[in-house]
Amino acid sequence: MRKGLLSLSPLIIFVISYLVTSIVAGDFYKVPITVAFLFASIYAVIITYDIPLNKRINIFSRGASTDNMVLMIWIFILAGAFANSAKEMGSIDATVNLTLQFLPSSMLLAGLFVAACFISLSIGTSVGTIVALTPIGAGIAASTGTSVPLIVAVIVGGSFFGDNLSFISDTTVVATSTQGCRLKDKFKVNSFIAIPAALIIFVVYILMGSGIGSPDKIARVEYVKVIPYLLVLVIALFGMNVMAVLVIGIISTGIIGLITGSFNLFGWFMAMGNGIVGMGELIIITMMAGGLLELIKVNGGIDYLMTHLTRHIRGKRGAELSIAALVTVVNLCTANNTVAIITVGGIAKKISDKFHIDSRRSASILDTYSCFAQGLIPYGAQLLMSAGLAAISPVSIIPYLYYPFCLGLIATLAILFRYPKNYS
Repeated sequence: MRKGLLSLSPLIIFVISYLVTSIVAGDFYKVPITVAFLFASIYAVIITYDIPLNKRINIFSRGASTDNMVLMIWIFILAGAFANSAKEMGSIDATVNLTLQFLPSSMLLAGLFVAACFISLSIGTSVGTIVALTPIGAGIAASTGTSVPLIVAVIVGGSFFGDNLSFISDTTVVATSTQGCRLKDKFKVNSFIAIPAALIIFVVYILMGSGIGSPDKIARVEYVKVIPYLLVLVIALFGMNVMAVLVIGIISTGIIGLITGSFNLFGWFMAMGNGIVGMGELIIITMMAGGLLELIKVNGGIDYLMTHLTRHIRGKRGAELSIAALVTVVNLCTANNTVAIITVGGIAKKISDKFHIDSRRSASILDTYSCFAQGLIPYGAQLLMSAGLAAISPVSIIPYLYYPFCLGLIATLAILFRYPKNYS
């Protein structure tokens, strides 16, 4: 078995082909991440030179098609179909209007934060929440004289709450799949960290927003169109299989959309199809990452990394900190929290097994720290999207991202002080 940096060099090639070239180009979305994975995968096949080429390709394919990988792909497909059909049916607009309708005039910041938390928890995507709320937030900021970066940061911070906790979030699916635990169980552990952080920031926003007025006009709420999100959230909380949850969500959007005339039968099919196509890049990344890591594993890279990461670790606290550091660093390099979890999930599982860390705990650490890291980078999809919609610099948003910073702080304290005790 090959030892040393050579076995890990495909990851270095990935970082160079994505991070370095993006810095040179001055645009972190100039280089498609799929191309970076392609270069790294080809390189990984080449350096495994003591195995016949056909076998190397078979090893790569085996890693790309494990049971966990295929399960994640099915969930991504269903999530894409649900999210886009719900969007086309008008669920996002209805949910936004419903939330804003109940905002007290003195709680604009806190109310927008709760709206972002609820919507992201329901739809499982931070970017979708940002797309839905940022234009409204920017308009509110302009009409009330409030700082636009502050309002946008409130929405972005709340969107990370759902990205971290939602049952249908891709980060949750990947974290639980790689660590081998149920979504419901990971939610319980994660809630001990994410909910206190959200409550603290909620209070902060109440104090900050006491002098801001609420918007004068809010569109009429179509309550029936909120049902799919509420349905998905409730049945997921009862522990139903995530694929069954998504199928029920898709059916509900179709029924309500057809009844309300939001689309006809073929419009529903088109909405689902476009949602599935929109998940294509994530599916390709998932398969490439799986194949790449399988070759690294065969070459001894995982064992080498584990040895060096854990040789000075004396207990669970150090092991958990190493998992947190690993996913944070990879996230800063890839600018994608889902990709970061996919990349280090296997290594984190080995570390957690070696030091007898609860799988629910390791899944929570992976998801929490990836969301924390994603809130630090101005070249991540969330900040780029929100900045573009609000016509501001992504860097100007970062100082106001109180929730991701608070989430990272509480997660670190939870590791240091072994909280919550039942899972430590």
